[in-house]
Amino acid sequence: MPKIHAVSTYNPPFTLVQTQAEHFVRTLFSQKITQLERYLRVFENGEILNRHLTMPIDWYKQDHDFAERNRLYIEHAVSFGVTAIESCLEKAGGVSTKDIDAIVFISSTGISTPSIDARIMNKLPFSEHVVRIPIWGLGCGGGAAGISRANDYCIAHPASKVLVLCVELCSLTFQANDLTKSNLIGTSLFGDGVACALVCGDAVMASSRQPLPAIKATASKWLPNSEDVMGWAVENTGFHVIFAKSIPSVIENWLAPFVEEFLQTNKTGLSNLHHFVAHPGGKKVLVAYETALRIDSQLLIPSKTILQDHGNMSSPTVLYVLEKTMTEYANKGDIGLMAALGPGFSGELLLLEWK
Repeated sequence: MPKIHAVSTYNPPFTLVQTQAEHFVRTLFSQKITQLERYLRVFENGEILNRHLTMPIDWYKQDHDFAERNRLYIEHAVSFGVTAIESCLEKAGGVSTKDIDAIVFISSTGISTPSIDARIMNKLPFSEHVVRIPIWGLGCGGGAAGISRANDYCIAHPASKVLVLCVELCSLTFQANDLTKSNLIGTSLFGDGVACALVCGDAVMASSRQPLPAIKATASKWLPNSEDVMGWAVENTGFHVIFAKSIPSVIENWLAPFVEEFLQTNKTGLSNLHHFVAHPGGKKVLVAYETALRIDSQLLIPSKTILQDHGNMSSPTVLYVLEKTMTEYANKGDIGLMAALGPGFSGELLLLEWK
């Protein structure tokens, strides 16, 4: 079984306290939205304390066209990505970029051709033969999907070392003139973040003396005719967030059968889990996980902590939870379930065992 040898995370430079975010939105929208005070409750009810931003708060008070937003996305995605990769390889025992066989790059908050991974490869000394696998549009489900695709590659090539890099600069998509409830919810919820993981095949020896999560099985599932549950509306000013009210109920009604079938197929059950490495999409999503799966709320503590400290960073978020689980909670022999949901509407599951 391929193993996750290391995970690193990187926080963009500007910290946004949630009370500061609420004040910012009140000032910006007070003369534009009639029921603003009622909508502002989401800032407190969401139980997020801090987030990280790519730009200083005053930048978000101004209008910016799509071209400017995307230039900043490319510039910072490359810079932050380089840092996250270097940190991950150092945590893995000083693995060289020259020894990396493939890169899975995940993002949904900007566009670039050539993709960000190619730009990063011109900053770090990668092999000329590294396989590039850029994946766009998976949103919050991208982190788990990236690990799954790296697992697939390592099963086919057991001596391979694969990097999974997730970069989401959600704040650069903020729309100062979008008066929809979805925009307000997104503003209360999303932050910027970067995460990198090294996944290696069976033939690769780990340098760590600590137990590492082996990937026992993976599964993907999508819900037909659910394109409008979450995603982007792409307009002249950039990306405008789409959120359906039905997201928590979709999770409750759709996720449990998916998880139960996956675990039964792999001859285990929810009662056997020591860890639930869940993407914390928001407070209501975490409540929906707990309700749908009838799991002990203690299993959600790492996810809740990451949500409080970073908000929803889209694809990297589940890797922040994984890093926290690996460093603070996991022991040899533990069983964990990684789960993330995203646009499509779709889900990714991974069964992990610490070995």
